[in-house]
Amino acid sequence: MHLPAYERDPCATTLETRILGCGEEKGRPFVVLEDTVFYPEGGGQPCDFGTVNGVAVVDVQKRPGGLRHFLEAALPEGPASLRLDWTRRFDHMQQHTGQHLLTAVAQDQFRWGTMAFHLGTQVCDIELDAPAIPAAALDDLETAVAAEIRARHEISARWVSPEGYGQEPVRSRGLPEGHTGDIRLVQIAGVDLNTCGGTHLRHTGEIEALKLLGTESIRGGTRLFYVAGGRVRHRLRAHELRNAALRTLLGAPDEDLVQALQVKLDQLLTLERRSRKMEEELAEHQAAALAALPGAFTEAHLEGRDMAFLQKLARGILALAPAKALFLTAETGGQGIFLLAAGEASDLDVPAAGRAVAELLGAKGGGAGKTFQGKAPSLAARAGALARLREMGN
Repeated sequence: MHLPAYERDPCATTLETRILGCGEEKGRPFVVLEDTVFYPEGGGQPCDFGTVNGVAVVDVQKRPGGLRHFLEAALPEGPASLRLDWTRRFDHMQQHTGQHLLTAVAQDQFRWGTMAFHLGTQVCDIELDAPAIPAAALDDLETAVAAEIRARHEISARWVSPEGYGQEPVRSRGLPEGHTGDIRLVQIAGVDLNTCGGTHLRHTGEIEALKLLGTESIRGGTRLFYVAGGRVRHRLRAHELRNAALRTLLGAPDEDLVQALQVKLDQLLTLERRSRKMEEELAEHQAAALAALPGAFTEAHLEGRDMAFLQKLARGILALAPAKALFLTAETGGQGIFLLAAGEASDLDVPAAGRAVAELLGAKGGGAGKTFQGKAPSLAARAGALARLREMGN
């Protein structure tokens, strides 16, 4: 059996080979190589990235005619120099080998079987056939995995025949549908023997560390989130930077951050309630003042107010003066908003007037009956819209 370079030596990062064929699939150029260090997407593991003759490899997929290496630009047949994105590959190896070890320990020491695996860009997860896992049990699982990482168990891969496969103590969720021929096994010495086509580390010590992040219920089981290897360090660094910023903002040490934040949130909630009450009182006073203005048409511009305030103000005015028609505008965050409304005793055709205003303002909006509201990139044409409304009201 001829094995590709990524399987013969998962740590190989360069290779001199040949482009045997090239083509295009759905507008994406691809090449077929004589040999490759690029792992194709499969078995829960994403594909590798890198370059072929300096052109970026953006995807690698299995096809009936061989592996297709999709590129940023087309390349002709001929000699090919491959360079692997080792940072991406090693991360995938740490996450994937970490999953094998986590699955083995969960099964053997806790009787939780793994039903599925997902290697994400930030976080990985496995689905366990446990309805719920207490926090203390997660701590025990993480501790048990850490012990196996420190043990530096050797990791190897080999192929066996279908007949030989039946004689092996394999832990597997089953072979891919339609699989024929020999079967690849990945072994963590003394811990696990599993069917897998992915790239793996040389020993468990290269996982470095594995951190369980939490769980969620799914389909009667439990999804368990984790990170391994360099992702643990990167995640810890992000947490430390975040905590440092929070310490500065809240003036509290790490152990008091949650309590300090809760105090700030309680204070903010109190201020928001006070602000809403003041806003309601302001709307009532402004509504009374605008309702008292002479004429059947009233307009006002309220800087920095939102649509909820305009609606509240309109209801207050029309409750006091049901014969009036209103044109209220505001500008906040660099965007204009408008509200057109009419009381029950007003004869203004609000939908027609609203469409006319929206067109003049270059706005998007809508409404029905006695109300029309919208948003505009600016209120530069407000005076023209106001003049048009007065024409329609006469």
